[in-house]
Amino acid sequence: MSNAVVESAEHRALRAAVAALGQRYGREYLARVAREGGHPDELWADAAKLGYLGVNLPEEYGGGGGGIAELSIVLEELGAAGCPLLMMVVSPAICGTVIARFGTAEQKRAWLPGLADGSRTMAFGITEPDAGSNSHRITTTARRDGDDWVLSGRKVFISGVDIADATLIVGRTEDARTGRLKPCLFIVDRDTPGFTRSVIDMELQAAEKQFELVLDEVRLPAGALVGDEDAGLLQLFAGLNPERVMTAAFAIGMGRYALAKAVDYAKTRQVWKEPIGAHQAVAHPLAAAHIELELARLMMQKAAHLYDAGDDMGAGEAANMAKYAAGEACVRAVDQSVHTLGGNGLTREYGLASLITASRVARIAPVSREMILNFVSHQTLGLPKSY
Repeated sequence: MSNAVVESAEHRALRAAVAALGQRYGREYLARVAREGGHPDELWADAAKLGYLGVNLPEEYGGGGGGIAELSIVLEELGAAGCPLLMMVVSPAICGTVIARFGTAEQKRAWLPGLADGSRTMAFGITEPDAGSNSHRITTTARRDGDDWVLSGRKVFISGVDIADATLIVGRTEDARTGRLKPCLFIVDRDTPGFTRSVIDMELQAAEKQFELVLDEVRLPAGALVGDEDAGLLQLFAGLNPERVMTAAFAIGMGRYALAKAVDYAKTRQVWKEPIGAHQAVAHPLAAAHIELELARLMMQKAAHLYDAGDDMGAGEAANMAKYAAGEACVRAVDQSVHTLGGNGLTREYGLASLITASRVARIAPVSREMILNFVSHQTLGLPKSY
């Protein structure tokens, strides 16, 4: 894929460098780590050493001084090599961005250098059993008790809590003026009393496990609150917009990996006189998948550019569209790639069958395609709500 028109020479160089790192590890490395119940520590460490994990974080804290545009390139290229790092979506993109933008000086000193060099990781807890990612229905609440905060509630489908030093929890506090609940963000250290986790048994085979969290009267110091208690949705979406951009990068990388496997197979697999890729019934669907991935990438680049330029409203719309487009393109690319290989597409040797399940994640998480369509129909088109 060529990006000479829309990407700078620096971005193209970053792509090439990350692609080289990804090729040293590849799909088999990540699959083996997942089968063994481990974590991709070696790849994480190498990516950190090269400055890729913190490329979006401020230079004064050891980061690269770039933005989500650069971080999404890193994740996409690792995905295209078959070894994406899911915790990049969570630790540097969501948590690192929120702390860099809204954290106190003490929080920045405590967390950003470690998030930048990969020595510390942070999980992100928003989804709840009865609310999904609907921030207006979150029931995890925080109340003041003297100078402390006390949190109670439950979270589900929270990635990587077992390896994270802390979790950035989305709770709700009562607005003293209106009595309404508003979202607030709290840093909860892994070993905080009352903060417990249990693994969710997933069909999806991945190195990063999913957890249910219980917060039972978790007492936190005043310094655990990130940013301004009154900022509400502004701070929350400072993390959610990068999450959507990075999910798009994850999906595009996965789609590219699958498509490359299928194209290589179609060039060499011969049943009659010509390779099967010479037949339009094989070639055209692969070409269509390539087009859809390219279009999704353009929207992802737009969303990243708007976010990095400080246009939160514009970035919100574009990030949702990018996540939607990338999720759809990824699923179709994986499906067509498996279909191109026929029976071989279902074997472990070719490494595509497991992506059938994995590709659906981009449609479902962190927000479903239906909720994105709700957002676009209401916010962009001005159509009335049914709820």
